[in-house]
Amino acid sequence: MSKTINIGLFGFGTVGRGLFELLRDVPTPNVSIRRICVRNLNRNRGIDADFTDSPDEIFNDPEINFIVELIDDAEASFKIVKRALEQRLPVVTGNKKMLARHLPELIALQRKYNTTLLYDASACGSIPVIRNLEEYYDNDLLISVKGILNGSSNFILSKIFNEHMPHQQALELARQEGFLESDPTLDLDGWDSLFKLIIIGVHAFGVYVSPEKIFNYGITYMNDNDIRFANEKDRRIKLVAHVEKLADNRLVMCVIPQLISRNKYIYSVEDEFNGVVIKGLFYDKQFMFGRGAGARPTSSAVLSDITACLYDYRYEYKKMRHSEALPAFTNDVSFRVYIRYENPTDIDLLQLDEVYESYSSSSFNYIVGRVSLRKLLSSRDTLIAHKIFLAAYPTD
Repeated sequence: MSKTINIGLFGFGTVGRGLFELLRDVPTPNVSIRRICVRNLNRNRGIDADFTDSPDEIFNDPEINFIVELIDDAEASFKIVKRALEQRLPVVTGNKKMLARHLPELIALQRKYNTTLLYDASACGSIPVIRNLEEYYDNDLLISVKGILNGSSNFILSKIFNEHMPHQQALELARQEGFLESDPTLDLDGWDSLFKLIIIGVHAFGVYVSPEKIFNYGITYMNDNDIRFANEKDRRIKLVAHVEKLADNRLVMCVIPQLISRNKYIYSVEDEFNGVVIKGLFYDKQFMFGRGAGARPTSSAVLSDITACLYDYRYEYKKMRHSEALPAFTNDVSFRVYIRYENPTDIDLLQLDEVYESYSSSSFNYIVGRVSLRKLLSSRDTLIAHKIFLAAYPTD
């Protein structure tokens, strides 16, 4: 592409403003924002920039040769990115929900129009996990990718466990710091982590799995009893996303709170930071760590994607080329879980394969047992309706 990038920017929220300020404060040669498309032109944003509320004014501007999409509406985001690719305009997006639902179509559009789409900023904030999976881990030695992919929920959990902050106060502090999505359930219920995990799965193992097939559960129903249980076991609760290729070439994916022991890398990942553990056959474990939420970390990742296009970088989706050898997604695996419930009948909802430990009192009931991902997925709505909290509980 041209060695001068004139950006048409969609969205001026936390990350959009962060990108504008980053380019203003740290000038980047050959990169500038020409025009910004927003929903409300009447809002005073306190900056001198060319705003519009018409996407056509962006797409019909002959000086604009690059699109950056940073809005939180997934369907509107898809329309923008699709139109950019069809007009052969390179595009960067940070919308992980849109990517998780439309990635196969977007990959096909990139190939059809020979146009670049980059989205490292969508997966782990400042950690370049996608580009590393594409370039360094571009072979079949990879076994698993596991970690904390949502800085907002991790910030809340850190305040609760380290500073004994009440759950609601920690939530409000995360909101004030600009870490939460406009819809906080995306962070707290594990959806944000799920969307990122789907994107990572494509680049790690060449397999796309739609969101509806993957079990995800969050920390919304965690309470003081669960925190006390974790402390008594010398563990911390972390919201963990996990994709793993099993020995029989099956692929497992899930997002679930975990009771993490001190000997795990992600035990000490605090505040809005993300931590990703990549495991391979011969290189064992490698750990990537960085800020996963906030304007500056995410906008710096967006800028990295933009400047990569100056050198004609694009994702090659190398793993997807070998369709006959790709692992098959499955939910037919089981693992140990901690389940805290209110009514004795609640525990019958899951039909545990085994029970290892249980406790019941007038104010606190829990059970530790083994359950399959398939059962968890089929019972998810019921678990939510009964406000049950559960967490994976590894033996080590």
